[in-house]
Amino acid sequence: MKKKWIVTTAAAAMLLTAASGVYAGAKLQEVKAYLNSSIQLKFNGTPVQPRDEKGNAVLPITYNGTTYLPVRAVADVMGIAVSYNPETYTVELGEKSEGVAIAKGFESMYYTKDPAQTTYQGKDYKEAYFDNAGSKRSSSFMLFPKGKYQKLYLQVAAVGEDIDNFFIEDSEKNVKLKTEKVAVKDGLKTIVVDISGVNELFIYADVENKGALFVPLTTSYYK
Repeated sequence: MKKKWIVTTAAAAMLLTAASGVYAGAKLQEVKAYLNSSIQLKFNGTPVQPRDEKGNAVLPITYNGTTYLPVRAVADVMGIAVSYNPETYTVELGEKSEGVAIAKGFESMYYTKDPAQTTYQGKDYKEAYFDNAGSKRSSSFMLFPKGKYQKLYLQVAAVGEDIDNFFIEDSEKNVKLKTEKVAVKDGLKTIVVDISGVNELFIYADVENKGALFVPLTTSYYK
């Protein structure tokens, strides 16, 4: 019988997490299925081994003539962010339906809620990263998406002087994901970066003597 490759939310719920109590209230139906070690997976012609979030090898499940693939493992291979909400029994693939502001849990010596520093071009953003130290310097901070999101929408503005060197890097792999020039004339610039599978981000800028870097934390978000 020809096998079909299907990823379902039911399979996703079972394979995304094994936390105690995750099935409470779920509409589960017990079935007899088989771990199928004979199935091999290729992506763009290259053999791959599906693995869970801890790096352990996982196998497809065959039930009633249909083969079910572990959704997290397949999403990781294809570079698609995946998360599971146990409260709503919802698997989310790719970008989230709503953005999550980077302000939550943000830490830096240049983090501020001072309206004099969180206001840019007449708008108060309430929370911001504002480095106006007043010397030629490296300005940087870390973000921790923890592999949960597909995209980062980061808003940045150069104040006083252009920023010729600005980049966003996958900190674990030391790979630059985006390099930009941020000019004063750009105003508040939105930089969009694919961060699927990325746990830690390093954001870096070279700031001139009379310049400053402004990043609103409430309107910069993961999705």
